[in-house]
Amino acid sequence: MKLSEFKSNLTGMTTVSFQLPDGSTVPAHFHVTEVGHVQKRFIDCGGTTRLENRIGFQLWEAEDFDHRLQAEKLMKIIELSERTLNLPDEEIEVEYQGTTIGKYQLAWNGASFELLSTSTACLAEDKCGIPPAKQKISLVELSPSTKSTCTPGGGCC
Repeated sequence: MKLSEFKSNLTGMTTVSFQLPDGSTVPAHFHVTEVGHVQKRFIDCGGTTRLENRIGFQLWEAEDFDHRLQAEKLMKIIELSERTLNLPDEEIEVEYQGTTIGKYQLAWNGASFELLSTSTACLAEDKCGIPPAKQKISLVELSPSTKSTCTPGGGCC
């Protein structure tokens, strides 16, 4: 989800909630401790230089159980970040502390924001020896051979 989509979904909400991939929710007393432009320059294992741009949100829980971040306050934080950091309209990456810091993509389910699991992948499979995925076919799709060399009692089966 891009920043513009997030802001559009945020408009009209009162309370903000985030749902984790397992269906549980980030506790209601969370804070958004960072909003920023995250740029990653790197070389993949095939030697290609790459550049990724994201908007980073960091969610954090403190011991202030009565804290509630209202949508209007979060919108003000985002708008300040846009003005101060000149944020581009990029995909949002959310960091949230589980057993370690997890990075999530973001989606909207009509009522709350969903944190979607992310995974790693090789970006240069053709250059680092990863064989192409084998094509899966159904045995039903195979056409029978027109000429059979196997006969009953011939010992080939």
